[in-house]
Amino acid sequence: MPGPLASSSAPARPHTRERGRVGNTVRMSSNGAPTGSLARPIVILLGLASLAVATAGMRAFRSALGPAFLALVLVVMVHPLQARLRRRGVPGWVGIVVMMTTIYAILVGLAAALVASAARLITLLPDYGTQFDNLLNQAVRWLEDLGVQPKQASAAVGRLDLSKLAGVLQNILSGLTSVGSNLVLIVTLVFFLAIDCELFARRLDVVAESRPLLVGALREFARNTRRYLAVSSLFGLIVAALDALALQWLAIPLPLLWGLLSFITNYIPNIGFVVGLIPPALLGLLEGGVGRMLWVVAVYSSINMVVQSFIQPKIVGNVVRLSATLTFLSLVFWAFVLGPLGALLAVPMTLLAKALLIDADPAAQWLRPLLGDTTAEAAVADASRPTHRRT
Repeated sequence: MPGPLASSSAPARPHTRERGRVGNTVRMSSNGAPTGSLARPIVILLGLASLAVATAGMRAFRSALGPAFLALVLVVMVHPLQARLRRRGVPGWVGIVVMMTTIYAILVGLAAALVASAARLITLLPDYGTQFDNLLNQAVRWLEDLGVQPKQASAAVGRLDLSKLAGVLQNILSGLTSVGSNLVLIVTLVFFLAIDCELFARRLDVVAESRPLLVGALREFARNTRRYLAVSSLFGLIVAALDALALQWLAIPLPLLWGLLSFITNYIPNIGFVVGLIPPALLGLLEGGVGRMLWVVAVYSSINMVVQSFIQPKIVGNVVRLSATLTFLSLVFWAFVLGPLGALLAVPMTLLAKALLIDADPAAQWLRPLLGDTTAEAAVADASRPTHRRT
C-alpha cells in the first residue's frame, strides 16, 4: 500500500554520476572522486617501479638490445630507397639487395672510421716522446714556481706516461674491435628486417583499420627518425668540413680523419663534439704545447658548440617534436641503459618510446605539448581560442 512506510522501505542510494572515456566508464561519487580506481600517488609509484624494472631488464640485455635497435634504425632510414625502386617497377628482390648493400656499406664505413681514428692516434703517439718529456719538465717547473717541493712535483708529474696513454687507447681500440661479435647479430637482423620490410608495410595497412592511432604513431616514428638522421647528417657534414679546415690551418696532423670523427660524433646529442675534440687537442698539445692545444679547443668549441649546442638542437627539436631538455635527458638515460651505443641512438629510441606510450594512447595526448610537440601545442591553442560570432 502506498504511504510513508512504502517510500521509506527502499534504502537510499548514494548519488553517482558517470563520465565516459575511451573504451571504459569511470563511475564518480558525489564528492567527485573516482570509485573503484587507485589513488594517483599509488599509480605514480607503480609507474616508477615499472620503469625501474624495465630499465634493469634493458641493462641486462644491453649487448643484444643495442645492436638490434641499431639494425631497426638503419632499416627505417634506408626503407624509402626500397620503396622508390618498387614504384619504378624494379623487382622486389633487387630492392632488398640494394637496401642491404647500402646498410652494410654504412656499417663498414662507420666502423672503419672509428678504428682508423684510434689506430692512427696510437701509431702517432710514440713519435712525440721528446715533446712529451719537455711538457713534463715544464709542468714540474710550473709546480715549483707555485711553491710545491721539487720531489713532490716530480712525483706528481712522473705518474704521467705516454705509454700509459697509448695503452688506454689500445683498450679503446680493442673494445671497438670487439663490436665485431655484435656485427654478426646486426647483419643477420638487417637481412631479415629488409625481407619483411615490404610485407610489414602492408600489414600495417590492415592493422590501421582497427588500430589507426597505433599505426599512425609507428609511421610518425619512422618519419621523425628519418628527419632526425637527415638533419644530423647535414649538420655533421658542415661541422666536419669546418673542423677539418680549422685543423689544417692549425697544422694538426690528419685533419681529414679528425673531421670524419667529428661527423660521426655529431650523432651524439649535445656532447658529441667533446669526444671528437680529444684526439686533435692531444695532438695540438704534443705539436705546439699548451698554446696550440688551447687554440684547438677554442676553435672546436666556437664551431661545434654554436652549431651542435645552439642551432642544431633547436632545428632537431622542431623536426622531431622533442624539446632540447628532453633530448639531453634521453642522452643521459639511454647512455646509462645501453652504454655508448645508447648515446648514439638516444633520440630514435626516445621517439619509439614516445610513439608506443604516448602517441598511441588517446588518454596520454595531453603530454605531447609538454614533451615539445609544437603541432599539438598549436592544436590546443586553437581549440581554446574563443570564437566570435558576427552580429
